[in-house]
Amino acid sequence: MNPIFRMTIAVISVFILTACHTTNHLSYLQTLGESREGTLAASDYSIRIAPADELQIVVTSVVPMATVEYNLPSTNTTYTSGSNSVTTSPTQQSYTVDSEGCIMFPVLGKIHVAGETTAQVREKLTRLIGERVKDPQVLVKLINFKVNVMGEVRNPHTVYVGSERFSIFDALAAAGDLTEYGRRDNVTIIREDGDSLLYTRLDLRDAGITSSPYFYLRQNDVVIVEPNTIRQSNSKYNQNNAFKLSVISTIVSAVSVIASLVIALAVR
Repeated sequence: MNPIFRMTIAVISVFILTACHTTNHLSYLQTLGESREGTLAASDYSIRIAPADELQIVVTSVVPMATVEYNLPSTNTTYTSGSNSVTTSPTQQSYTVDSEGCIMFPVLGKIHVAGETTAQVREKLTRLIGERVKDPQVLVKLINFKVNVMGEVRNPHTVYVGSERFSIFDALAAAGDLTEYGRRDNVTIIREDGDSLLYTRLDLRDAGITSSPYFYLRQNDVVIVEPNTIRQSNSKYNQNNAFKLSVISTIVSAVSVIASLVIALAVR
């Protein structure tokens, strides 16, 4: 067989194998196989309020004046642009959960909320306020829900979440998805748990991750996507080249100085 022909076949084979490997590497939920439909296991999920969380709580009723005292005063924000002064619409102030897991609520005083869901806090406040006001309506919203997405994603940044149901896939989508250098089999989640930090590693190729307690994220979670071996090799290669270039530059500078001294001495 012609050596050139054999070489061509070898190159094409390597290209095909590499392409297949890359496609496989970039896939999510690979364990679903070729199935067209089915049911995925779900995790028991609920956001629990923790110290330092910020809550927006608004109380209304059929008679608005009856619930005014149960709301924090609204504030107007004014800013200046050139010679114009602009005032925004009133915004409701928030409650910050203290280190004991409590908030100071108008009229009712100190209310413990840590470890509860926003729905449970709403039910508690509705019951307590309902002892004095007819048919109160209470809105409770967590307003400082954020997660940090880092590593091999296209847009690493802090993601501010407007919903209490936010999955690992939501976070990665908000960060522009993984790059081709990101390891889908090794995504680390770091989570606050009281005074401790817990972590786990998720394999995004495994459909079983939907049942993981880390599939849905909590406030202040950190998502870290590890680089694959290609990215690590490229990084080492670039570092080595930078070091070599620095060494060469230093040697050239030194030789230049020595040459200048030799020339100066020779002229004398």
